Amino acid sequence: MKIVKIDLLYSAPVEDGWRPSFCRIYTDTGLYGDGEVALSYGAVSHAAFAEMRDLAPLLIGMNPLEHELIWEKLYRQSFFGLNAGPVIFGAISAFDIALWDIKGKYYQAPLSELLGGKQRSKVRAYASQLQMGWGVGRHHAATEEDYATNTRIAMEKGFDAVKINFLTFDEQGQPIRHVDQSSLLSISYQQLIKRRLQAVRKVLGPNNDLILENHALTGKLAAIQVARLAEPDAPLYYEEPVKPDAQLLAAVHQETGLPVASGERLYSRWEFKRAFDQGAIQVAQPDIGTAGGVTETKKICDLATLYDIGVQIHITGSNLMTAVSLNLEATLPNFIIHKYNVNTAMPKMLSLTKYDYEPQGGQLTVPDLPGIGNELSTTAFKNSQVITVE
Repeated sequence: MKIVKIDLLYSAPVEDGWRPSFCRIYTDTGLYGDGEVALSYGAVSHAAFAEMRDLAPLLIGMNPLEHELIWEKLYRQSFFGLNAGPVIFGAISAFDIALWDIKGKYYQAPLSELLGGKQRSKVRAYASQLQMGWGVGRHHAATEEDYATNTRIAMEKGFDAVKINFLTFDEQGQPIRHVDQSSLLSISYQQLIKRRLQAVRKVLGPNNDLILENHALTGKLAAIQVARLAEPDAPLYYEEPVKPDAQLLAAVHQETGLPVASGERLYSRWEFKRAFDQGAIQVAQPDIGTAGGVTETKKICDLATLYDIGVQIHITGSNLMTAVSLNLEATLPNFIIHKYNVNTAMPKMLSLTKYDYEPQGGQLTVPDLPGIGNELSTTAFKNSQVITVE
């Protein structure tokens, strides 16, 4: 079996201006597999698509079942792949996901079976980024009641855990400047955080989980202040309190005692090992769509077990990424919780894939379909810039 053609898709903008990039790898047997780069927002979406175009010719003529051989070829022959960042690793990730999709279809087995078997058929999920609001008519959370309402909606949908960045928006719903978070927080911001925390905890009650999120925008001192304010709420963990620097992350953990989560901006097993060696993170968050695909992310997760570090796969993309992440999470002994991003369930984003994986009672069912468990829809092809490499 050989790879004969690759379609590269750069989607038209969906909700919030996100522009996912996908690939479909075709073989001479008629089997095909789909993959995605998890760089649909920020200032790199077009660069990720362009990088896939540059790397795609290296796959033509290769056996798609030889995923390790292909991974090493892409990693080394890209030249800048050695110690690379999100753009190159994102492109490698998309191709690698598609190769595993083909392998699953070839062996008529779901990805979870190829990875060793499911330890669980359902995974617990948290509702992520509630400061952004819910649904098509959503608005940025500004008042304490906005935070309480969004939390209440999550609980009504069956979630028993939520994740919120309490410093994304001010009291008018406008973005808080990063310079106002880079050092010590003002008294007014501290009071604002405290009121929002209290409003959320009142709705959550004592037995449901809160995850803190700072998006790496706070400096070390501000991050420690936020943690102190949240102490009475006993956060499950503290995500990206500072930029992904091992020394800074370790310092926040040591000062606050909170489990620190990071990894969506770390790429490859080598970057994660450096973080593990320095005790920087207690919850690893590799993104299959940027860390190097299934092949590399599985190695990162296995490495985490050596350090007794938990894993929460980071997911930012379409339901294609949800499906592949669920398959991997089902196999992990050190799995903690699944990320459910409110953007994934928006209508335009949902239209890009054939299947929709939505939580029921705060849990998602792991796909049993051969391969990764989802594929691109005809809408995705219709509403995307498509380049074919043969």
